[in-house]
Amino acid sequence: MAQNKTEEIDLIVNHPKKAINKLAFPIIVSNLFMTLNNIIDGIWVAGLGPEPLAAVGFVTPLFFAFVGIANGLGAGSNSLIARCIGAERYHDAGNSAIHSIMLCFIVTAVSTILILVILKPLLLMMGAREVIGYALDYGYIVLGGVFSLYIPAMLAAIFRSQGEIERASYPLMLTAIINMILDPIFIYVLGWGITGAAIATVLAATLAMLPMIYWMFYKKDSFLEIRLKEYKRNLSIYKDILVVGIPASLEQFILSFVSILMNYWLSILSGTIAVAAYTATWRLVSIGISPLIGIGVAALTVGGAAYGARNYDNLKTALFYGAKLGLISSIIICSIFFIFAEPLSFIFSYSASSSVLASRVVEALRILCFFILLMPLGILAGNIFQAMGKGTMSLALTMLRSFILEILFAGLFAFVFNMVDIGIYIGIVCGMSLGSIIGFIHVNVYLKIHRDYFN
Repeated sequence: MAQNKTEEIDLIVNHPKKAINKLAFPIIVSNLFMTLNNIIDGIWVAGLGPEPLAAVGFVTPLFFAFVGIANGLGAGSNSLIARCIGAERYHDAGNSAIHSIMLCFIVTAVSTILILVILKPLLLMMGAREVIGYALDYGYIVLGGVFSLYIPAMLAAIFRSQGEIERASYPLMLTAIINMILDPIFIYVLGWGITGAAIATVLAATLAMLPMIYWMFYKKDSFLEIRLKEYKRNLSIYKDILVVGIPASLEQFILSFVSILMNYWLSILSGTIAVAAYTATWRLVSIGISPLIGIGVAALTVGGAAYGARNYDNLKTALFYGAKLGLISSIIICSIFFIFAEPLSFIFSYSASSSVLASRVVEALRILCFFILLMPLGILAGNIFQAMGKGTMSLALTMLRSFILEILFAGLFAFVFNMVDIGIYIGIVCGMSLGSIIGFIHVNVYLKIHRDYFN
């Protein structure tokens, strides 16, 4: 099922720093474009007024929950295939890829049915009653089209695990480019409003998915040959994928829950305008997070191969070199956001109806930019645990960081110290920073304790 060993596989297995450098940049660019795909909707929808933008803000955590499922399953597939390649079990690597695709189809069908049933009551529970019409117009289409998230994410993970980073990244960039073109046409030229933004998002992702399908199932020139007709169910492979995939997906659910809770608290404390400002600011922050995620995913691939080959030095290199690149990036990004907060706020306050958001976005961005600062330590800790197949360890760190510390500090500053929305922003930053430091210390201690595995 495998072809001759390629230069990409040799790079991942034997040259960790070079591999991270080569893998990280295209992933970072594709992540930025994927983030732009979401931000573009926010920019164009902002021109419709604060209410439609707030509606998108209520749907966004649910959207990212499904993104989390897609990325979680992709992380499980990436980790398992990379470990098989590192151990030179190439037939198992190809078989794992086939099982990953079949699992993706199953989860896509279940998720689509689920969201169509529960979306309205869920949005009402989240506090979207004032904008429920807008939220449903946007949510039914964006969330009903989850196939355009799941399938590309899984195919990208399979390409990435074997070092074919361009094929994993370029279609995701194409998604954002197509969306940039379609959004103003569908929203304003055709007059479809917020519904047009949703249609553009799903259609763009679907069109960009087609090259990935062609490369994997028709051109068939990858290191791993993927032949679905050779599929023979092996429950142990599904288990190995889900051991990482389920915790990784739950991590995003936790992040989405925190975002939903923050939206709810903000709506109680300061109303719909505060939710709209937070939504706009978080889209800017997500741009800054994208490079850090890209570095982490590169480290996951390299770390998975190192763990499969039982190469302790390469695994440590993936952790520390990835953290170094991440911290350099986060310092630069945080500085840019802090200094240029005012001109950046104009992106979401350019129309007369949304101009009220400007000062609030500036205020939020100059606090939330520090959310990014120590984040690389937490991301790298989680990704290295995923690389070793220890998905529950990564999940535990995310629960500590987001579900416990961020909520604890945000509630403390907002309600106990009566700092309202500013308190929520400061609390989120404090929770992320402390949780990331604890996570990085923990993964280092874990590696030292279990060093005998590599001997």
